[in-house]
Amino acid sequence: LNYPMTMNKRVFMKLVMFSWVSGIMVATVSTSWVSSFPFCGPNEINHISCEAPAVLELVCADTFLFEIYAFTGTILIILVPFLLILLSYLRILFTILKMPSTTGRQKAFSTCVSHLTSVTLFYGTASLTYLQPKSGYSPETKKLMSLSYSLLTPLLNPLIYSVRNSEMKRALMKLWQRKVVFPTV
Repeated sequence: LNYPMTMNKRVFMKLVMFSWVSGIMVATVSTSWVSSFPFCGPNEINHISCEAPAVLELVCADTFLFEIYAFTGTILIILVPFLLILLSYLRILFTILKMPSTTGRQKAFSTCVSHLTSVTLFYGTASLTYLQPKSGYSPETKKLMSLSYSLLTPLLNPLIYSVRNSEMKRALMKLWQRKVVFPTV
């Protein structure tokens, strides 16, 4: 793992600038384009937030080109980073498997699993939300998936990362035994 040699201040700044500029550009174009459509029907979005897919349901014009743009943007913003993370973890996995120490392998796996769980929760639900056919899920399912990547993932992150802590493991085991294994009536 050559992280200190590869990740210098210059590379870091390029990555940050690319992330910010591309994110701002995609969001600005998307928001401007959606707000330029004519709207008809109810003035209520059947969703928990004002995301493009929910707003598009109120549009009474042809949105085909916008949907192509949104699909392409989703692939670039969600799928490409997720695949790059998975490829990175494949390389890390092969490096871990070459480690001679069992304890070292377990510690490395523990660290990777926490991060990979968090990443998969976020990117998985975001992909399901934005890479679905127009009428793929019911409105309730769409709301639930949106809640999943916008609220559930950040809420679970502290728990996911603290499970590696031995004190936290003991406390969870005590709670499990008290509430599930030997519940008081």
